[in-house]
Amino acid sequence: MKILITGANGFVGKNLVAELKNQGYNDLFLCDRNTTNTELKRYALEVDFVYHLAGVNRPKEESEFVTGNIEFTEGLLELLSNNPNTPPVMFASSTQAELFNPYGESKKNAESLICSYGENNQTPVMIYRFPNLFGKWSKPNYNSVIATFCHNISRDVPVQVNNEKTELTIAYIDDVVKELIGLLKVSSINPSELFYEVTPVYKIQLGELKGLITSFKESRSNLTVPQLSNSLIKKMYSTYLSYLPEDDFSYKLTMHEDDRGSFTEFIRTCDRGQMSVNISKPGITKGNHWHHTKNEKFLVVSGQGVIRFRKVNSDNIIEYIVSGEKLEVVDIPVGYTHNIENLGESDMVTLMWVNEPFDSNSPDTYYMEV
Repeated sequence: MKILITGANGFVGKNLVAELKNQGYNDLFLCDRNTTNTELKRYALEVDFVYHLAGVNRPKEESEFVTGNIEFTEGLLELLSNNPNTPPVMFASSTQAELFNPYGESKKNAESLICSYGENNQTPVMIYRFPNLFGKWSKPNYNSVIATFCHNISRDVPVQVNNEKTELTIAYIDDVVKELIGLLKVSSINPSELFYEVTPVYKIQLGELKGLITSFKESRSNLTVPQLSNSLIKKMYSTYLSYLPEDDFSYKLTMHEDDRGSFTEFIRTCDRGQMSVNISKPGITKGNHWHHTKNEKFLVVSGQGVIRFRKVNSDNIIEYIVSGEKLEVVDIPVGYTHNIENLGESDMVTLMWVNEPFDSNSPDTYYMEV
């Protein structure tokens, strides 16, 4: 299938092209500002499907709305009408088309041209009035408040919110791309429909958005992980990370060191526990305590040692030999005092998960030798 993408270098275009290639669509005609009329004419005569994503939304002169959104669309459709197959066209419009402003009116007029093309050529057309879109590769400080917030907050640049109650309707770029690629399957197109919608869409207030993105930045210092069971938060967090400064992908952790080794907290969550890295020097034993409700999982990833258990009020000692050469998780049950000893000649590294973050006011930890 030969596919034409106008606006191929824009936010939606970049993401769409990348995923089309991932899925094996390699016969792509990419149209951007540098594409010549001769090239576009050749593309239009050969293509089987068109994603018309090109458009003007932040012009220097208002007249560019007409040239970029109406006249370019009109010229493209004339070229496509000469294609003996008159290919289907997907058109990226905007919710602004419902409003009376120069940008919205230019999109509305372009929609009419698309509809006429479909009727005159008896070919499917699909119009999407996109809400605000967010995700990787959007340009900050341009027309996406989410990209701007992610970019600026990650760099300690102040962001201004005039009305925290202003509500945004938003859609995630990967959901958009999935929807658009689905159109390449004939079964996804309803010839009687002109307007299509992307799902899911989300609503969020500006004040909430600012607070959420700020919490992502703070998570590096408090080691928290967002509530990723919430699909919007998961997608927003992925988006935020894509805007980190290129020299700031890493962040340091606090290592609590002594002559026995070190203990370093890695991740904290409100409902999924805490992850830490424990390093024990040769011959060192750590632990010798038990818990009522707190439970742990130990995974030795380097070195070798032994994990010992003894049920409180019992003399029977249970041992598990552990090694980085054979990864296995050992559950630490409640009501058992336990320890871990390094039996090797090098440092032993253990990943530790506990079902709740440590709370100094309620440690639920009681010393008792195994």
